[in-house]
Amino acid sequence: MEEQASVEELLEKLLEIASPLAPFDMPLLDAHGATLATDIYAGERLVMRAGSRIRSTQIGLAASIGLDRLPTMPHPRVVVISAGNDLIEPGQLRGEAEGDYETNSWMLTSAVREAGANGFRVHMIPENHQQLKEVIEDQLVRADFILISGARHDESFELITAVLKELGQITTVLPKMSESGLHNFGLIGPDMTPVFTLPGDPVAAGIAAEIFVRPMIRKMLGSPNIFRNQLKAKLKGSITSNSGESSFVRVVLSSENGVVASVLKEQGDLVSLSDAHALVIVPENSAGIKTGEIVDVMVLERSSN
Repeated sequence: MEEQASVEELLEKLLEIASPLAPFDMPLLDAHGATLATDIYAGERLVMRAGSRIRSTQIGLAASIGLDRLPTMPHPRVVVISAGNDLIEPGQLRGEAEGDYETNSWMLTSAVREAGANGFRVHMIPENHQQLKEVIEDQLVRADFILISGARHDESFELITAVLKELGQITTVLPKMSESGLHNFGLIGPDMTPVFTLPGDPVAAGIAAEIFVRPMIRKMLGSPNIFRNQLKAKLKGSITSNSGESSFVRVVLSSENGVVASVLKEQGDLVSLSDAHALVIVPENSAGIKTGEIVDVMVLERSSN
């Protein structure tokens, strides 16, 4: 039996299981992009602050004071598994069955890398209980976090749920969120590794990766800011919404006497998700938003250039 939760409630529960990893010293080049675990001094002078992201200038600064390693919060190792026996690898010809091209593991592995994790893609596997269990158990050896998506129409959800419940404590939840579906989350294996499952639909999976997965990874990194930047914008185009559900509408941003958020057409396909510069945050209690109204926008750090 699944439970229902608001987006905020589900995110809070997910962040509870996404604990920061133990810090350790990393060679300078390997430390690039990680988060500094402790303050760094040159004599009595503070030159780098804990919690800052290690960029090329910090690497150079460390080298200039004779350091060949830096204490870091390590990049989480995120294993992305896609389960479905009717999925076709990109580059292969479709057979008579004309199954869907496997999309989610490619998108999600890239998304977790963009968030700062080391992402590992596991080839999709047949919908077989024992084989799925063996694959997950094999991946627990190298995973700090396991992310699983099913087939596009979610036929594999029950299989994934049954396997995960044999491996640990799992909760099934339906967020009050449009373009969503059932999720599982919990801790599995001997090391209590966090696991989260996403809907099979690629658009729903992509939105969930932004709203739920990225903050989890940023917390595991020890980042001081785990959320995307937000701003106010004037809406160009109208938005309808379902009462009782939050939604995240894809828009492009422009500057026309302030920031303007233009609603993209065809919200239900990957083209709009790919083109989007930002997501308009539509609250659960909203009855819709009219053109010209001021909206809250989550910036995706993309541009048209």
